[in-house]
Amino acid sequence: MPAPLRGTQSLVGQMGWVFARPSLTLLEVGWRWLFGIPLLVVCWVQARHILAALPLESTGLSSINPQNPWVAAVQLSHAWALYEPSVVAVLHRLGPLAAVGWIVTSGLGRSAVLKRMAPQISFRPVQMVLLQAVFLAGLIATFWGWFRCIGWVAATHITTGVEPDLIGFSFWVIFLSLGFYTLWALVSWALSIAPLLMLFEGRSVLASLSESLRLGKAFTAKLSEINLVMGIVKLALIVLALVLSAAPLPFSDQLGTDALHGVDATALAFYLVANDYFQVVRLKGFVEFWKMFRGGEPAN
Repeated sequence: MPAPLRGTQSLVGQMGWVFARPSLTLLEVGWRWLFGIPLLVVCWVQARHILAALPLESTGLSSINPQNPWVAAVQLSHAWALYEPSVVAVLHRLGPLAAVGWIVTSGLGRSAVLKRMAPQISFRPVQMVLLQAVFLAGLIATFWGWFRCIGWVAATHITTGVEPDLIGFSFWVIFLSLGFYTLWALVSWALSIAPLLMLFEGRSVLASLSESLRLGKAFTAKLSEINLVMGIVKLALIVLALVLSAAPLPFSDQLGTDALHGVDATALAFYLVANDYFQVVRLKGFVEFWKMFRGGEPAN
């Protein structure tokens, strides 16, 4: 039997192990940016086309009233009604292509990271791509559930002819957003451990998904604990990036706009690289607990 160990007790050790092997983080950053940068370029081009057809001045976005949130909300709603057909048309074209691109890129990229971490495992990119498709489907389902709940909150707290319930609306938005975020962090470990079961135990895609739900209480407790902590770390990184980007604001007159944009870009890059680093740390933690609870070395 493995010695009792909390999922987060070995986290510092895993962080040091990954930090000492920068090639793992570089691989993770590489496949994510290989997909993300072209996608952002395409989105930027599409946004410019939409703005060329509907300039900000014609939709009222250039004259948003920041002093009155209710007036600003009405202005934003009016502008969105004008932009919505064009945005939805682009999403219908771009969304499926982006999903397929992410599934393929993440399947190959995550396979490379695991192969680098454990050279003795087999390289099975097709099966990994299929598992990444299941992961993305779960993420989309969670987001859809959150979106529908937020729609219910808006319909019940902001109605015509009645003074909007701002406090109730804000409470439910915060509660549901954190709730769905925490729910995903608690349950997504099953989709995250399935690729390890497939590669490390030589299972099929369906068998690895099925086995990920039957790992036993002790193993699943460690996986869900690490996943939840990594979710909290991601929130902390977001807050830290926001603090870094906002720190120079009191000196904006002295620094100038270009310098502030540079600080924002640096803060964003810091968040993205740090997030990718902790993704590898989580993966390493999963591998170590697999060795502890499943007893041994990966299958060749």
